[in-house]
Amino acid sequence: MRTDMIDSNNTKSSVPLLDQSHLRIVTKDGHSTLQMDGTQGKSMAYLRDAWGILMDMRWRWMMLVFSASFVLHWLVFAVLWYLLAEMNGDLELDHDAPPENHTICVKYITSFTAAFSFSLETQLTIGYGTMFPSGDCPSAIALLAIQMVLGLMLEAFITGAFVAKIARPKNRAFSIRFTHSAVVAHTEGKPYLMFQVANTRPSPLTSVRVSAIIYQEQENGQLHQTSVDFHLDSITFEECPFFVFPLTYYHSITPSSPLAVVLHGDIPRHFELVVSLSAMQEGTGETCQRRTSYLPSEIILHHRFASMLARGAKGEYQIKMENFDKTIPELPAAADSKSPKRTDMKIRINGQHTDSFQISETGLTE
Repeated sequence: MRTDMIDSNNTKSSVPLLDQSHLRIVTKDGHSTLQMDGTQGKSMAYLRDAWGILMDMRWRWMMLVFSASFVLHWLVFAVLWYLLAEMNGDLELDHDAPPENHTICVKYITSFTAAFSFSLETQLTIGYGTMFPSGDCPSAIALLAIQMVLGLMLEAFITGAFVAKIARPKNRAFSIRFTHSAVVAHTEGKPYLMFQVANTRPSPLTSVRVSAIIYQEQENGQLHQTSVDFHLDSITFEECPFFVFPLTYYHSITPSSPLAVVLHGDIPRHFELVVSLSAMQEGTGETCQRRTSYLPSEIILHHRFASMLARGAKGEYQIKMENFDKTIPELPAAADSKSPKRTDMKIRINGQHTDSFQISETGLTE
């Protein structure tokens, strides 16, 4: 599947979109960096999707919205209660000894502070008993009913947003971890591009699917997308039914593969491999998704991932996560010539060079 996305706003720039790491389309932790400029009605679209905004909001802003919405609600109705008391002539009266022909709408509202306190008590149904509305004042009863209805709606919306934000499957996706780098290694003489993914929580995930897309910027300012297929070992079906230990995904680099240029070293500058993994939580049945991306500088040739599987003292399997991002060079094929051929190799962790040694036909040399 191939599609083109036109970006006419960047045709005047001579700097490639994907040339620098901080300009990548998808960050290593899966967040998109694309920005929409010149969109008409952008503010109204946000207002129509208030629920989606709350779900995408960071927790600190969520708490600010929660607090501000209630304080604003209390202030608005404090003003209305104060105006009601002023229009009814309750502010200047002695509420302990009112005139016989005067009905006080709300007892002891004699200032704005008292009106704010009564608004807060009404909203939270505290009811200290000092201030209370009179049943003989229809305006007070009507205003009380309006505040209670709107307050319940506000509480239901904010509380629902908190529960949905806590329970959303996106939080489960944070326990899914991709290797920082991808490697190109040979299996049975065939080159494969590989990356690893780990589930860092003991609870398993099911129905795991992986998809990948290559983004390349073309000369005419378009972003070209090409799908890349990855498979898991010798599993023939698309989904992995059980995800509790680290998985290694492979892409066969054939001459027709969009990643064939990696083997020849002719890697275009405008290149980004975006990988998405979706899985289902076993307990809730909800689907979570995790993404990452790989730039050409994050693809290591002639390396493979270090083994993470070990046995404990009682014979149980153990996963050594300290080896998760560690790569080791693969042994080259023996040369035909009689003289030993020496090859400088490097050990990399997270794409950073950590050690060097030489490999020859006869063995390893320091």
